[in-house]
Amino acid sequence: MNIRKRIIFELERLRRKNLQQLHPLQQLFWESTLRCNVHCLHCGSDCSSSEVTPDMPAEDFLRVIDQSVTPHVDPHKVLIIISGGEPLMRKDLAEVGAALKQRGYPWGMVTNGLALTEKRFKELMAAGLRSIAISFDGLELDHNWLRQHPLAFEGATRAIKLAAQYGVQEFRSLQVQENTSELLNLGTSEPLNSSSAATEPLNSGEASPEQPKGLIWDVVTCVNQRTINQLDEMQQYLWSIGVRNWRLITIDPMGRAAENPELLLTPEQHRQLLDYIREKRKEGLHISYSCEGFMPDYEGEVRDHLFHCAAGVSVASILIDGSISACTSVRGKYYQGNIYKDDFWDVWDNRFESYRNREWMRKQEPCNNCKLFRYCEGGGMHLRREDGSLMLCHYRKLNN
Repeated sequence: MNIRKRIIFELERLRRKNLQQLHPLQQLFWESTLRCNVHCLHCGSDCSSSEVTPDMPAEDFLRVIDQSVTPHVDPHKVLIIISGGEPLMRKDLAEVGAALKQRGYPWGMVTNGLALTEKRFKELMAAGLRSIAISFDGLELDHNWLRQHPLAFEGATRAIKLAAQYGVQEFRSLQVQENTSELLNLGTSEPLNSSSAATEPLNSGEASPEQPKGLIWDVVTCVNQRTINQLDEMQQYLWSIGVRNWRLITIDPMGRAAENPELLLTPEQHRQLLDYIREKRKEGLHISYSCEGFMPDYEGEVRDHLFHCAAGVSVASILIDGSISACTSVRGKYYQGNIYKDDFWDVWDNRFESYRNREWMRKQEPCNNCKLFRYCEGGGMHLRREDGSLMLCHYRKLNN
């Protein structure tokens, strides 16, 4: 590792330690439903098209917002993301959004777009919708296969066109990332981060929802073995329908994906994906890799921020049964409480020590002998199994 990267990784480590101590709540996910209108082969949730698990009543969630969140935060600085399942399965979504808007909270959602009509889109916009991430996992045949629905591609395309018509794809500069880019450029006339602006979309893991105004949106793609060689075709199609902000994600061996090994990229394919992103960013396209995984050979080049797992540090979630967690993909062992018996803010302030001090991860392979642990801190919490072992180490995968 060269001296420039080591310096910036050390500075990022110090920034992260300070953030862990302050743990400002910046994003709150609400797993509002487990109902879904597709049956994705890679789903890591307990989503079902049935109504076995009832939706959480909106009044229960809003009670937590009013009694346990609002007294401690500036609502304008906390982005609430409504997830699922598929959030559009809730008929009261606009009403919930309007209630959050009235309280001063920007809110967003992650959707497959299948149930998003123009009429409903306008209703959600009027209710204060500020952020939307639309899933798009390939051209028609591959997208419909992964989503297990014959109209999934049509729905995603319609949703993207609506967002392009009514939304904006602005990016908010992050001061820490601007400083990062400058530091990475020490001693060279060529920028290590080839993107012209170190920016992050509003609905990503590192951004604050304070600005800009209007609907901020992007497209999220889960890349798999069937689509890894179709990235150029996908990019050209997406740009033809208005996309200018594309986020690429790899699939982890959890949930249904654990039963579908063809969804998981090989180390060579993973490097192919990262090389593709790096080259496209050099061309000026805003294409980025997801927030997970410490990858020293690619940090500063494939996304707008250095790796940092924000789970339990600036990101929390309220799950369908009331469990208080970090991101919605984290295992049950790491839930910290439940809104039906605990005060949310007390839990957030006092029970997330295992997220904010991750030295306990050093006790197990592969972290116990890793010289890069000080920068990685064990990877994403969602990749920890119930017994604490690590499901996937991005560094080892890419360097073996």
